[in-house]
Amino acid sequence: MLFYMGLVSVQTGGSITFPCHYDLNHINHVKYWCKGLGWNVCSYVVRTDHPKSSGKTSISDDLNKRIFTVTMTNLKSWDSENYRCVVEINGGPDIRIQWFYLSVTPGTPELYVEQQEVTGVEGGSVTVRCYYTNSGDMKWCRMGGNCVWYSWILRGTSVTLKRNNDANNRKVLTVTMSGLKMENTDWYWCRVGELEMPVHITVSQQTATQRTSKMTSNVKVLLISLGMLVVVTAGILVTWKMWRKHNKPCFSLLFISLQSADSEQDITYSTVTHNRETAQNPRPTPICIPPNRSTDDAISIALHNAFSHLDKVTPM
Repeated sequence: MLFYMGLVSVQTGGSITFPCHYDLNHINHVKYWCKGLGWNVCSYVVRTDHPKSSGKTSISDDLNKRIFTVTMTNLKSWDSENYRCVVEINGGPDIRIQWFYLSVTPGTPELYVEQQEVTGVEGGSVTVRCYYTNSGDMKWCRMGGNCVWYSWILRGTSVTLKRNNDANNRKVLTVTMSGLKMENTDWYWCRVGELEMPVHITVSQQTATQRTSKMTSNVKVLLISLGMLVVVTAGILVTWKMWRKHNKPCFSLLFISLQSADSEQDITYSTVTHNRETAQNPRPTPICIPPNRSTDDAISIALHNAFSHLDKVTPM
């Protein structure tokens, strides 16, 4: 049974690794890589029960992951062809599990990555850049699993896709996987339109040195935060002391002396204009405000005292 056909483009002289996933009940079967369009003319290139390499093509079988991989190196234009991943069935038809068309081009491939093998550490992140010139839907897929088009959670790991141009004006699809877990180790596909490129991500545990480095980094961040807090607190204290120094307990306000109904008593009221001191208009007496009251409080108290006597004032 043929599960999927993929189109892969590689530059002349380059190399490519193809992953082929098979079912649990085929672990002990022979796997092989064959070349040709039709089933009857698909000739063996390399097999797992023979020498694991043939010329510039090699094959390996990971029984734990149930994936066998085929690597082709030093590719030439005549290597452009249909290829198939096949599981051999004794006494029955072989199972074609995947079909690829490989295009070897002298120029820049329509879709490529700078490296097919990417490594990361548990809890960290990895970034894969897929450069493309073709058009179509863009997605990041786990082999045999789900795909992500924009941003989503893939097997418990955050995946983000961004489309932009790099410094060389190349169109690039940037894939970032964050919060890596050990189980994220697998093959993935970067797909744009009909083209695709396989990428293998390996997640390893943090070493003692990496854990120590991370703890040291966290301590540095904490110390910097505490240092900033001390500086801010000191600044507040200095500012408060300067305010206390330059703001005396008594606030001097300007007053106008007006004649009250009682001729034997002068009453002073708050005003916002300056009045020259005369015999009829003596210098106003300041009002003292407790030192724990703000300037706004001082003005409010003064105005309240003034307006509370308005009904006693007789215009001059």
